[in-house]
Amino acid sequence: MRVVIAGGHGKIARLLERQLAGRGDTAVGLIRNPEHAAALTVAGAEPVVCDLEHTDVAEVAGHLSGADAVVFAAGAGPGSGAARKDTVDRAAAGLLADAAQRAGVRRYLLVSSMGVERDPAPGTDEVFVAYLRAKKAAEDDVTSRDLDWTVLRPGRLTDEQPTGRVTLARHAPRGAVTRADVAQVLVALLDRPASAGRILELVGGNTPLGEAVATATA
Repeated sequence: MRVVIAGGHGKIARLLERQLAGRGDTAVGLIRNPEHAAALTVAGAEPVVCDLEHTDVAEVAGHLSGADAVVFAAGAGPGSGAARKDTVDRAAAGLLADAAQRAGVRRYLLVSSMGVERDPAPGTDEVFVAYLRAKKAAEDDVTSRDLDWTVLRPGRLTDEQPTGRVTLARHAPRGAVTRADVAQVLVALLDRPASAGRILELVGGNTPLGEAVATATA
């Protein structure tokens, strides 16, 4: 497969790129900062400089030419304010969907977040509230389109080694999950057409990863 990943320098994206490249797929990472290109090359990916906050659908669609799937793994990141949660976590996800439709790429995986369906607890940091709202708006946008979309909502992300065992379901209990396991689940979802049209929550668990994906998408 040829898979284009928005947010190509992110932690999950680089793990995903390594896994795709390691099995012979072509991973293309869209990055904002040209200085990040070398890190993508090390991960086995093709870096493409494309700032999703300052481009248009025609340019992005050009980068998607020949792709079999796109993965939105971008995010404004820690330290960014509420405004960038909207321009990256929401608007850029929509722009990628626009570009996918224009380029004829039907498969779209959106990395979202657990908690987007719940009202934030009183006193929740306003920037985090903006993040959750942006993620939910991105979900609403992408899932309204004529695309073979899958939404993956990981729990609290950690940088620990992959466990290979997860809980994956439409509704999962609150918990943490390693970024490496998230990347492995994304690969498994790409390989499983039956995952299209599903919103799935992901945390660490006791079920072998492949079995969890098969059961959740049966």
